[in-house]
Amino acid sequence: MSAARAIVASAAAVTTAGLAAFAWGSLVERRRFTLREVTVPVLAPGSDPITVLHLSDLHMAPWQRDKQDWVRGLAALKPDLVVNTGDNLGHEDGIAGVEYALEPFKGIPGIFVNGSNDFFGPQPKNPLKYFGGPSMLRSRHVELDTDDLHRVFADLGWTDLNNAAEALDINGTHLEIFGVDDPHIRRDRLDLITGAIDEMRGNDPLTEETWPDPEEPAGRRSTLTVGVVHAPYQRVLNSFINHGAQLMLAGHTHGGQVCVPKFGALVTNCDIPRRQVKGLSLWSVGLRTAYLNVSAGLGTSIYAPVRFACPPEATLLTLTAA
Repeated sequence: MSAARAIVASAAAVTTAGLAAFAWGSLVERRRFTLREVTVPVLAPGSDPITVLHLSDLHMAPWQRDKQDWVRGLAALKPDLVVNTGDNLGHEDGIAGVEYALEPFKGIPGIFVNGSNDFFGPQPKNPLKYFGGPSMLRSRHVELDTDDLHRVFADLGWTDLNNAAEALDINGTHLEIFGVDDPHIRRDRLDLITGAIDEMRGNDPLTEETWPDPEEPAGRRSTLTVGVVHAPYQRVLNSFINHGAQLMLAGHTHGGQVCVPKFGALVTNCDIPRRQVKGLSLWSVGLRTAYLNVSAGLGTSIYAPVRFACPPEATLLTLTAA
């Protein structure tokens, strides 16, 4: 075979492989919804387990009934708590799909924070720009009905943790949970966390008994402190740990969305290291360490409907005694 023919044959093979990979990623893998299950040994000794269903990045469009039905089916897991880390909407008419998908969870305790796509609709983008750094919000954008989305969550009985804190008692453990609005569009107010935690504890009738000594903030009650955010920027994770978080939950990254087998994600769309773009890992600041779960999410932008080596996921975390 001549050199020219060899080049043509090689180019054809590469093109065929690329088309096959794109077909798999767009037609099959992005609909291969997966439940990832992990155990997190973070509770006090002797504590009963707590199951947490972590949902993120649904990017819901009205026609995505397969995704809606799959999410509805997760209610059969009967989690003790649902944590939603934002980017629920993928279309200006996506709220009805979110409401239908989450309806079976009514009555199950839940908390939520916003992602940028809970405020603004998706826009066509050149995917190569992600290699230059995190995506930026364009001046021409479609505003979404965030208030109506929050109404859906309120009807479920879920708590808004955008720049706020809340206490819950589940299976004998006292959970102190705080969160921020989306750092990706600079809506986080890390300066409000201390005040939100102080207010939460001030509303707790057991505060004086539980924290008799400032050097022992956990007192006699088994307490777990959790931080929740959409986009896991390092400045936010560091602040969460400095505020006592033992477990942190985030989304946003889509796990890289398009990954290379045995290499992993090519981009993260924030400043988190690639090795921590999805899954459970440890995050440390000085001598303090917390578990971090980053969800690869359940959706994609309607303008980039492809996943490769990174199936859409929800996560069931079983919190157990350390």
